[in-house]
Amino acid sequence: MTTIFLHRAYSRVSRLLPLLLLVPLLASATGMGTADAFHLLGRTGFTPNPDEIGLYAALPREAAVDRILAGVGTRAVTPYPESVIDEAGSQQVRLSEAQRRDFVADQRFRTYDLRAWWLSEMLQTPSPLTERMTLFWHNHFVSSEQKVRLVSLMRDQNQLFRENALGNFAKLLHAASKDPAMVIYLDAASNRKERPNENFAREVMELFTLGEGHYSEQDIKEAARAFTGWSVERRDGRFVYRRALHDDGEKTIFGKTGRFDGDDVLDLLLARRETSEFLVAKLWREFVSPQIDRGEVERIAKILRDEHYEMKPALQALFLSKAFWDADNRAALVKSPVELVVGSLRALQITVPDPSPFIRTLRVLGQDLFAPPNVKGWPGNDVWINASTLLERKQFLDRLARAEEFGSAAPRQAPRAIDRPPGPPSAPAAEAASQRSAFVIERTEALRQRAVVALRDIRLEPKSWSESLARSGLDMQSALLATAPVVPVAMGTQPSLRTVLLDAAYEVK
Repeated sequence: MTTIFLHRAYSRVSRLLPLLLLVPLLASATGMGTADAFHLLGRTGFTPNPDEIGLYAALPREAAVDRILAGVGTRAVTPYPESVIDEAGSQQVRLSEAQRRDFVADQRFRTYDLRAWWLSEMLQTPSPLTERMTLFWHNHFVSSEQKVRLVSLMRDQNQLFRENALGNFAKLLHAASKDPAMVIYLDAASNRKERPNENFAREVMELFTLGEGHYSEQDIKEAARAFTGWSVERRDGRFVYRRALHDDGEKTIFGKTGRFDGDDVLDLLLARRETSEFLVAKLWREFVSPQIDRGEVERIAKILRDEHYEMKPALQALFLSKAFWDADNRAALVKSPVELVVGSLRALQITVPDPSPFIRTLRVLGQDLFAPPNVKGWPGNDVWINASTLLERKQFLDRLARAEEFGSAAPRQAPRAIDRPPGPPSAPAAEAASQRSAFVIERTEALRQRAVVALRDIRLEPKSWSESLARSGLDMQSALLATAPVVPVAMGTQPSLRTVLLDAAYEVK
């Protein structure tokens, strides 16, 4: 009897076995749902629109992450404006004081166009993660137009970050260290064997690779000697190595001795375990949580080292980590001004032919593109919110909630964060009107006229957006908020767009 029973049981299991084996496959093929899709897209890009949420909701988490990583690009899809392409901004050797002022003003106007161009790219890009990582590197390898003063160099550095956005960090470290904008910003061009300048050597250790506490003052002094001779050709802004200015003597760095040059020092830094852990910790705070999980950071940092600093495997591990999806880490990060502005425009599918009015918005909110506050960049997260910026953020969102009014010729009672036409970008406030040349006055007026036209062309199409919500099976709150609203609406009522955008939950991701 026992034998017969076992035979029958085995037969039943044999018949069910193919179905049992299929269960994990079916589970893995199940879509992650709209909440997970919103979280993934909002963290790896900007606030998604309903159609994007619906598309990714049908994918499992692993497939969705793979799709995002596979879709990253290395070139912008938005053409540069002529003012950014024109190389007339190369440095001039002999200028009168008046010519020098006009030259500096001209570069600021061109940088204004570059800012508008980058905003356009963020709005149009098919790969938001590419632009998020370009912005991440801009805040990691910091330089500023206020010191560099050449739009062509800031443009090329921006493209360098995009080309290597999810490429190889070791390659990017070498390239960014020799980038002309970086050489100028960190005074590397004045680093000579007779008078070593320690500025770049210190920052490359503290901010780009090891982090504080993992090097000595002597390491900095010796590394500065190794970087001597790195410079910029004044006439065309190219990086040059001036052998006559290089100290080719022996240096001892991190306990190793040799006739090291700058590239050797960068390789020594890349060989240190602390470099991978410092970088992953920074990525963790950017994409997961302000609180570091040391064990997870070490695990992902090992992947980064094992993959010879290729970024995609490390980011894949980060995006698929348990902590990334943990409920406690959702809505744990404050949106940066760029994420708030670009994400809102993308999420609401607002037509923005020219985003130049939002340049001033970002400046008022504390994130002036191409002009981080100092060599450490923007601190981020909670620092984005203070008594001043919170009011400005609310004004921006309030105006956005009435975006259909952008088309009016002269909107009244419009918050200055959007509607006030800009003056000369980054111009010193103390500059006397009497010192402004006809050139500056003319360009300033052109900017004002541009802002008026740009505001008139901004369009929100409520019907189209509502249809997008319906296609994705989303309501307004689930399409825009990373967590439950702080101020719940009455049961049975539908919140207005203004109510959702002005809820504190909209400020986080």
